[in-house]
Amino acid sequence: MRPLILALLAAVLAGPVRADPLPGASVDSLLAAARQASPELRMARLEAEAAAERVLPAGALPDPMVRLELENITRNGSRSPTLAPGQVGDTQYTLIQPLPYWGKRDLKREQAAAEAEAARGQAGDTWLALATRIKLLHAQRWQTHQALDLTRQNLDLTARLARIAQARYAGGLAPQQDAIRAQVERTNLEAELLAMESERHHQMAYLNTLLARPADAPLAEPTVLRPEPEPARLDPAALAGRLAERNPLLATEAALLTAAEKGRDLTYRNRYPDFTVGVSPMQVGSRVDAWNLMLEMNIPLQQNSRQSQEREAERRVEAAQARREALGHRLVGEVSAALAELEAARATATLTATRLLPQAELGFKAALAGYETGQVDFATLLEAQKQIRNARLALLRAQTARQIRLAEIERLIGEDL
Repeated sequence: MRPLILALLAAVLAGPVRADPLPGASVDSLLAAARQASPELRMARLEAEAAAERVLPAGALPDPMVRLELENITRNGSRSPTLAPGQVGDTQYTLIQPLPYWGKRDLKREQAAAEAEAARGQAGDTWLALATRIKLLHAQRWQTHQALDLTRQNLDLTARLARIAQARYAGGLAPQQDAIRAQVERTNLEAELLAMESERHHQMAYLNTLLARPADAPLAEPTVLRPEPEPARLDPAALAGRLAERNPLLATEAALLTAAEKGRDLTYRNRYPDFTVGVSPMQVGSRVDAWNLMLEMNIPLQQNSRQSQEREAERRVEAAQARREALGHRLVGEVSAALAELEAARATATLTATRLLPQAELGFKAALAGYETGQVDFATLLEAQKQIRNARLALLRAQTARQIRLAEIERLIGEDL
């Protein structure tokens, strides 16, 4: 009983157990969870580690071989056959070591190292692709969350307008159609709320799958967007330089080009023979009374076959060069397009926040005052309300579009801005 009391006392003194906060409030929390749990990322890293383990064996010498030869196992027919080395006519032990031509092992090792570097580039691109999807989903979840709050506010405002319309109808100042139209608008907003809730559920489920969590696992509500970089960090020339240095796909293609070049050089080295050396002690009875040395080499006579292999290796190098060049041009073009779209989203957000939204709010206030005095009909009032809501939704879409474009740029340059 006493140990139980002591354990309870220790638990009370230690205070409540703190559970880890749910991911989802910010992009950083989601990215941290993905780094720890994503099986896709773990697979890419393990494949890169497996490729790195191929470098050492690629440059190693082939395993030596041992040959045992028993000669005259019947002693010229004077006895029954035997496999005992000391009882046959003579026994020859041969140790054989293949030796590739000078430089071939180094080329194989360098080729394997380049392929391992390409695998690391693929792992880096896997992480960037995963991080980009998470950033996009976070921005979309934030937009949906904000749109839900905005729609609920509009629902409350519509309920207020419905009460005004009902009061004016009861006083004979407005037709019954106004009250009915207000109820129809409320129903439409409630339907939109249901659609947004469904969209939010889909976004949560997809995001959970990226984090290797159950689809219905809870996530914190998105509260903040990622801070946007200073305009100076979005200079096209600077971004092009960072892309050339940090983009993992370009690094992968550069490594594959190196591997193709090493493979080409190795193919040209096949013009020269490989060797095999061996040493053979010979046993007669219980003693070794002779030693033999052996040197063997292949003769590269198949000129047509080798020349075809050399042409193939050259074409592979040229194809790798063209592929890397084409990828570089495509990525620079995508950065330029993303920058243009980012600037358009920024201009749209500024225009909406500074001009469109204030104008819509002034129009709604004027329409509400006019309706209460009988100078404006109810349809005009509802239209003014919709203009405010549409302006706020347009601002949300522009802010989300900026986050999406920034995420795309970060994937292209291979690092955060």
